[in-house]
Amino acid sequence: MSVHERKARERANRHQLIVSTARELAETHGWDAVTTRRLAERIEYSQPVLYSHFRSRNEIVGAVAMEGFAELTAALRAAVPEGPADREAVTALAHAYTDFAERNHALYDAMFSLDNGLPFADEATPAPLREGYQALLDPLQDHAGSDAPGLFVETFWAALHGLVTLTRAGRMPADQVPQRLALLIDRFIPR
Repeated sequence: MSVHERKARERANRHQLIVSTARELAETHGWDAVTTRRLAERIEYSQPVLYSHFRSRNEIVGAVAMEGFAELTAALRAAVPEGPADREAVTALAHAYTDFAERNHALYDAMFSLDNGLPFADEATPAPLREGYQALLDPLQDHAGSDAPGLFVETFWAALHGLVTLTRAGRMPADQVPQRLALLIDRFIPR
């Protein structure tokens, strides 16, 4: 292995260490606890080393969010079998989405609530975000009817996100999530 390859590998490992440590801190203590000073202490590198990888805390949040989109995509794809998606598959998709958000509060916040610098619905949207959207679009597009599939999926996604956000904020009782999902699916995928 050349010196250049070794240094590139060490840099990639250090990059991942920063992201993993930020995520761990956020999951344990919330995003307010994720500061460059605290990260530098935890990973035992100086703050300038952090800034050699990320220009700002928002970029670190964005890197965590990118991991989150990859994980959400995997969860959605695992919930829905290949081929045409029936009502049962869409129900599984909705539950996979809300379950992911419930299990990963800090990660979900990085993806959707915090300034992460990631562009949505844009030519510059990174692949993991596009793949996450595609994981929603694939099973739902056949149910869009005469509506534009993109708008149909965006509205379904917005409803899921709203349910997650309002439930997490205590605005709606968590014990009624299954009933809300059933109602949502009844509206989008009539029997």
